[in-house]
Amino acid sequence: MSLVKKCAAECIGTFWLVFGGCGSAVLAAAFTAEAAKIGGDTLFPLGIGLVGVSLAFGLTVMTMAYAIGHISGCHLNPAVSFGLWAAKRFNGAELLPYIGAQVGGGILGAVVLYIIAAGQPGFSLAPNSLAVNGFGDLSPGGYGLIAGFVAEFVLTFMFLIVIVGSTDRRAPAGFAPVPIGLALTLIHLIGIPVTNVSVNPARSLGPALIVALFGGGTQAIAQVWLFWLAPILGAVAAGGLYLALFTEPKIATEPSLVD
Repeated sequence: MSLVKKCAAECIGTFWLVFGGCGSAVLAAAFTAEAAKIGGDTLFPLGIGLVGVSLAFGLTVMTMAYAIGHISGCHLNPAVSFGLWAAKRFNGAELLPYIGAQVGGGILGAVVLYIIAAGQPGFSLAPNSLAVNGFGDLSPGGYGLIAGFVAEFVLTFMFLIVIVGSTDRRAPAGFAPVPIGLALTLIHLIGIPVTNVSVNPARSLGPALIVALFGGGTQAIAQVWLFWLAPILGAVAAGGLYLALFTEPKIATEPSLVD
């Protein structure tokens, strides 16, 4: 498969992750509907909440893994690309093109989400709009910088352990998208209160950039460095550890000519 086709798949897949995952948070997490009732109207909460948003992120990755995994490997995430490179599963020469495609897909997903969200009467961008990631004032639970860094590092580390392990040639073939998607769901169940969960620099950059460009303030874009640094460090650490501890050397099937 050509690099252009791989990058196109990564762009589409990352678009789906940002649009589907962040879209579920922005459009559906707290959705309510009015229904006529004797004595007046009442609001029925129909939103999917934290559990639904977590599941939505997991489903985006799982569905794309089956759709484009055979084309690009379905990284959808610069940290995943770095982690697979550290585990010697990915060609370093393709890192920058992959990251460019992932960032482009993330921005496109945030643009489409903004266009849809802005169609609601009374909509206005705020610093925490479009499911941006952040710490301090932008953290859903008010968690600070250190807590955010540790959470992003550890959650990305464990995500890469699941990815590298489930795609190991010794693992059962064809099932990797399921544990990977479930792992991302669990990661969001743990981390949404802390940073709104990134573990993916492209997912963080897209919404933060659109919020900044369209008048929601620069607070999220000023904090986006953490959501590049911590996930990439966690991913590289996981890839390197898996390579050192769990990867078996290839066993020659033919006698060596120098023996």
